Amino acid sequence: MKTPLRAAHVAGLTVTLLALSGMAQAQITADQAARLGKDLTPLGGEMAGNADGSIPAYSGGLKQAPAGWTPAQGYVDPFASEKPLFTITAANLAQYKDKVTPGMQALLAKYPNFKMPVYPTHRTATVPDAVAQKVRQEAVNAQLNGFGVSNLNGTTTPFPIPGNGLEAVWNHNLRYLGGGLQRTYASFPVRSSGDYYTVRIQENRVFDTNMDKQSENRLLNYSARFISPATLAGTVQLVHEPIDQVKEVRSAWIYNVGQRRVRRAPDLAYDNVNDGTEGLRVTDDFDGYNGAPDRFDWKLVGKQEMYVPYNAYKLGAKETPYKDVLTANTPNADFMRYELHRVWVVEGTLRKDAKHVYGKRVMFLDEDSWTVLATDAYDTRGTLWRIGVHPMVQFYDAQVPWYRANIWHDLSNGSYYLAGLGNEEGQPWTFGTKGRFVDFQPDALRRMGK
Repeated sequence: MKTPLRAAHVAGLTVTLLALSGMAQAQITADQAARLGKDLTPLGGEMAGNADGSIPAYSGGLKQAPAGWTPAQGYVDPFASEKPLFTITAANLAQYKDKVTPGMQALLAKYPNFKMPVYPTHRTATVPDAVAQKVRQEAVNAQLNGFGVSNLNGTTTPFPIPGNGLEAVWNHNLRYLGGGLQRTYASFPVRSSGDYYTVRIQENRVFDTNMDKQSENRLLNYSARFISPATLAGTVQLVHEPIDQVKEVRSAWIYNVGQRRVRRAPDLAYDNVNDGTEGLRVTDDFDGYNGAPDRFDWKLVGKQEMYVPYNAYKLGAKETPYKDVLTANTPNADFMRYELHRVWVVEGTLRKDAKHVYGKRVMFLDEDSWTVLATDAYDTRGTLWRIGVHPMVQFYDAQVPWYRANIWHDLSNGSYYLAGLGNEEGQPWTFGTKGRFVDFQPDALRRMGK
């Protein structure tokens, strides 16, 4: 059931260019911001649990690693001893339907091996105290300007009490991810037959705050080097990600190892298809959702209790081999975990003067972290097409709530794309990394590709 929105939401649920163009939208009052850390969590979630206790009260999140933990172990499951409370299948869906997204309902109907094991709810998401303090401090200052944002002053959740859908989208795009990240991960395009191949990528993502030289309007610097398959090995992508992508478009380059040259890559945005995905994911699907939001009108539908992929440590465990996860049509349900959480529901409708392969997209955002946990994407005829299932964990050593994997199902062909696993990769993921300006310039791509 939807919970009531605050009164200030009513006038601004549907965000249109006419309503926002050329003006700054006023933000919350000091009295409203004072709720953060009291009846609201530091990032704007409800501190209280739900009426029947199936969603517990927020108690600060998971701030510490298990005793004796080392990064070489990977992120071990603090809830490994728990068993599912029940499992949602096509046969019993009617009993739980009001808490299952339309996309997951479609997957249950289409694939007999798609199941949703539901576990006890743990509100593990948290960020460092200094990050939370900055959110509280700047909540009265951050503003929307058209489809962009201004007056961030270092906050990573500019709109903890959102007044419209666009504000919620910006909370996701700007959310705290540790300042910097280095990782090697594996992704898999899985055909309807169950056949797949492995795409391995070395990623270096450093936010502007962690760079030795800051750039105006820069959110982060990103590089990705393909390790496999052989057809892509040595290819390198470089992205300069602006904060306001309407004011300044994303800058991107690609080094092609076969041609041995660096070229601009203006297609690394919106609905263009990326290498190694077999067309199962578009660029702005990456990381749940990313990039300029100006091709859609965003509506804040409300907050709902939903079964969403959460605390999915088993999926990314070192003892879980890739081959056991990758079954036909959908990942092996034995390694998935769903919990009941409150999520913000945001609906994006393609603007009449814009182009995109999606006519509508609906996103379900975690109230405690602003992470997109599930997405339903419709084609321009209104048919449900791609379903995103985005399992999250708390990376407890870094106090970063983020994805353990991203999964996109294509209902039209029975294939899916699973990205972001590190189970069989040798080096542990590193958060909080620093970056050098010179290493994120086009001239550096050729060196990286060798």
